[in-house]
Amino acid sequence: MKTNYSTKNSNETPSTDDLLELYRTSTGCEPISMRAITGSASRRRYYHMDGPEKIVGVIGSDIVENRAFLHIAQTLKQHGVNVPCVTACSHDEMVYLQEDLGDRSLYDVICEDGFSTSTVDLCRKSIDQLVKLQKAGGDNIDFSKCFPVAEMSRESIMWDLNYFKYCFLKIVGIEIDEPRLEKEFDLLAEVIETSQPRVFIHRDFQSRNILIHHNDAWLIDFQGGRRGPALYDIVSFLWQARAGFPEEIKKELLDYYINILCSQYPAASAAGLYSQLPHVLLFRTMQVLGAYGFRGLIERKRRFYSYIPQAIDNLKQALLQTKDRYPYLESLAEMLSQQFSPDVTSTAHCNSPLTVKVFSFSYKKGIPADDSGNGGGFVFDCRAIHNPGRYEQYKQLTGDDLPVIEFLEYDGEITTFLDHCKSLVDASVERYIKRGFTNLMVSFGCTGGQHRSVYSATHMAEHLATKYGIHVILEHREQGKYKEFNK
Repeated sequence: MKTNYSTKNSNETPSTDDLLELYRTSTGCEPISMRAITGSASRRRYYHMDGPEKIVGVIGSDIVENRAFLHIAQTLKQHGVNVPCVTACSHDEMVYLQEDLGDRSLYDVICEDGFSTSTVDLCRKSIDQLVKLQKAGGDNIDFSKCFPVAEMSRESIMWDLNYFKYCFLKIVGIEIDEPRLEKEFDLLAEVIETSQPRVFIHRDFQSRNILIHHNDAWLIDFQGGRRGPALYDIVSFLWQARAGFPEEIKKELLDYYINILCSQYPAASAAGLYSQLPHVLLFRTMQVLGAYGFRGLIERKRRFYSYIPQAIDNLKQALLQTKDRYPYLESLAEMLSQQFSPDVTSTAHCNSPLTVKVFSFSYKKGIPADDSGNGGGFVFDCRAIHNPGRYEQYKQLTGDDLPVIEFLEYDGEITTFLDHCKSLVDASVERYIKRGFTNLMVSFGCTGGQHRSVYSATHMAEHLATKYGIHVILEHREQGKYKEFNK
């Protein structure tokens, strides 16, 4: 790995200029283009840098996290794990370059091809690499360099459990018996802390963090790795809500993983691992629900909210297998299941005669006509929001596609915009319901009626249908798509 001994002041925030300088000094040539790679949660910034050499450039946000990644990546690469090779790094270790493995993740493959024979084969290859990472990392990584902690200790386990309590349970308004909950948290923490074998865990091993390159699986985003129970990663992978692994494939891949793991750790037994599994699943699911609560309920990012019902199903599934060990958590899971059931979130009906029509449209083709004869409502202009349509990778997608959703939600700009829109529309809806009015129209326009307006209209329609239980008609005019809620 090359190092660029820059004269840049170490107190300055790194920028894309630093990436360009590092590319030039490490390759001896100029990049032809540089485009941002959107992310969903990380503050790290990633860029595809095209030129004589295709490279991914990274600007870090935390020096300790960066050093953890660089150490882990170098160690895993030296021991044959499929991870990106870091090719150059700035002197202050805040900016680095790594090989470009493309954009196609295992999640993309699952979305495109479903769980075909070839997809399941890629899942097995991913598990092969996972066991290599866990073994090579466990034997060779200097855990004192891990970020933010060296291992999944009792303290860090309780952090994750309290994340669930404060960012999910309390946000959704569940009344909590704190002493009972803490007692069961303590019981679960004891199981997780003593689960064997203890290996290097990726800690966010899921299909979005597995790139498919030359028909093989390559692992990324392991900078939060640490020592912990081996099962944590396979649970993260197979029970990922958005991937939706069918039960029979989930079982087949779990058996495949446990067989390989036992071959690497002779002291481990399949029976012991299967007995630990529901406890690890319970723990991981609560951590995930904490994240969904923070991202979906606090930051109001729509895609995270949509995963909550599946995660609650995972919670209930785990509790069914723990033999009444966590009775209070069982009662909470049942309350959550009722609160987030489809009957509550999307099909609750209101007696009001009000119908709200929500449109997305292109300003080039004019504002949608009001066929109710009322001539009222709202028209919101989305054109001031950063436009994904300017970038080649989003041009064939719409505001309902995950990559565009992630792009729009990345900096929170569209969330703030929609908060203001909802305040205005909610006030009218509540007054219309009280006065028995029958029609309201809400339209979102952008340049092409494809990205920003589609995202905004979908978000508004789902919000109104869920909050008020009224009849909502959603029409993406330029996309030719139509949907009704609470019909």
